[in-house]
Amino acid sequence: MSEACTVLIAEDNAADRLLLSTIVSKQGHRVLVAGNGAEAVELFQQERPQLVLMDALMPVMDGFEATRQIKQLAGDELVPVIFLTSLSETEALVRALDAGGDDFLSKPYNKVILQAKLGAMLRMRALHSTVLQQRDLIVKHNEHLLTEQRVAKAVFDRIAHAGCLHAPNIRYLQSPFALFNGDLLLAAFTPSGGMNIFLGDFTGHGLPAAVGAMPLAEVFYGMTAKGFSIADVLREMNQKLKRILPVGVFCCATLLHLNLHQRVLEVWNGGLPAGVLRRKSDGTQHALISRNLPLGIVEAERFNDHCEVFAIEEGDRILLWSDGVPECSNAQGEMFGEERLRELIAASRHENLYDSVRDGLQAFSGEQQDDMSLVEIAVVDEASLPRQSMPVSGSTKQSPLDWSASFDFRASTLQAFNPLPFLMQWLLEVQELRPLAGTLHTILTEVFSNALEHGVLGLDSALKADANGFAAYYHERQQRLEQLKEGWVRLSFDHRPDQQGGALTIRVSDSGGGIPQDILQMNTPATPFSGRGLRLLHELADQCWREEGDGSLNIRVRWQHE
Repeated sequence: MSEACTVLIAEDNAADRLLLSTIVSKQGHRVLVAGNGAEAVELFQQERPQLVLMDALMPVMDGFEATRQIKQLAGDELVPVIFLTSLSETEALVRALDAGGDDFLSKPYNKVILQAKLGAMLRMRALHSTVLQQRDLIVKHNEHLLTEQRVAKAVFDRIAHAGCLHAPNIRYLQSPFALFNGDLLLAAFTPSGGMNIFLGDFTGHGLPAAVGAMPLAEVFYGMTAKGFSIADVLREMNQKLKRILPVGVFCCATLLHLNLHQRVLEVWNGGLPAGVLRRKSDGTQHALISRNLPLGIVEAERFNDHCEVFAIEEGDRILLWSDGVPECSNAQGEMFGEERLRELIAASRHENLYDSVRDGLQAFSGEQQDDMSLVEIAVVDEASLPRQSMPVSGSTKQSPLDWSASFDFRASTLQAFNPLPFLMQWLLEVQELRPLAGTLHTILTEVFSNALEHGVLGLDSALKADANGFAAYYHERQQRLEQLKEGWVRLSFDHRPDQQGGALTIRVSDSGGGIPQDILQMNTPATPFSGRGLRLLHELADQCWREEGDGSLNIRVRWQHE
């Protein structure tokens, strides 16, 4: 026997009404009776019965109209309506279904069939009620999930845009396929005034594709701010992703370093489409080709952090994109395609490189198939960009003011270790030097590079007379460094306070005899690809001189009491 409920019987014939009431009551249900459709609607509003037995033809309001009104009043709740009719015409039965009827009971009434129909309708009602409860639970759960995703996305966006993406020389377009973007675009200033730019494309899209974004951003911003090379950053990124990502999930990426002092571009591409370096001087283009596996695939010992090096000039532009750009398709199913993209780049005027591609995508009216990213970086004068302060982890306790120290870095260390982040963190334990962090990093970068490249490796800057020679110079640098068996670079530091404040003296010497006097005095003219660094030392340092005995270079930087 089905569970007891309230049944509304709408029947204008008193004898039939009594018969139905008796049958339904004996089955354990509560009965409400109405003599016409209008009474039935009124009773439904007052009592909200769970099931209705409705005569089709009644005075005042017929059963069809009454059913329509009852169904409207019931809303989402299922109130089964069983029509009581002796009609056999097809048209009448269709009218009953159109009005919202759920079943029929023919006259004369059979109590066994009536009981079975009531039971079936009540089971259907219970099932519908369960479905509604589950729907409401799903809606509530979905709202909770969306709230969590919105909070997570806000955190994600703050981390992803914590750097210098809004610098005046960067223009970008990012369009996620889902709420979370599987593409990751990061940019940050280095302590010496250069820029690191990272474009990554994780496997898939949405939240699963974005799970690796925050640890990557943490590594990128933290190591860039401390002055690590992009090779160091890449190794740490790869190791972290390899450790946390499941098999089959990885990140195709391009990482750029713009050294705006020396006008050098370093590029590492692992799995992204080949970007473009376009020169302002003659419009030539260099493809930034993928030569490495994506991040997170191979173990640390097999990871290749070798970067390509290009000479750059003010006005040159770099354009990068994720594979969501060429994979965009239009209403006809045609893909935007790599060929169309490169035709747009080739046909565009130099200053409209980014605009040409963006406008071409909009005109194509494509439908995204994946996360989509497009970014352009213009090479500008470093003076046009804001200087960034270097984060310091040192304590606020009293600083050491009167001290000296010396570090020797020998061949095996020079091959595999970048000492500059270590030296900077150590120097900035002196609180008074912290405002000079950018200056000190630029000086250390320049003097260490000169000592390593010219003193230890014996490279000649004259090689960098043109773009081809520039590339050859850095290729030779890599080869000589890999083959290095002996040699050393020594950096000595002497910090002394005085009445006005204090001074830090940095002394750099190397196994190759130090820096030539004519270079220090800048008798050698600078080329478009060399000679800027030593001129920069004269601009940044308070004093700069060469020791005659061993050719060591001395740089003094002063600070004053506030």
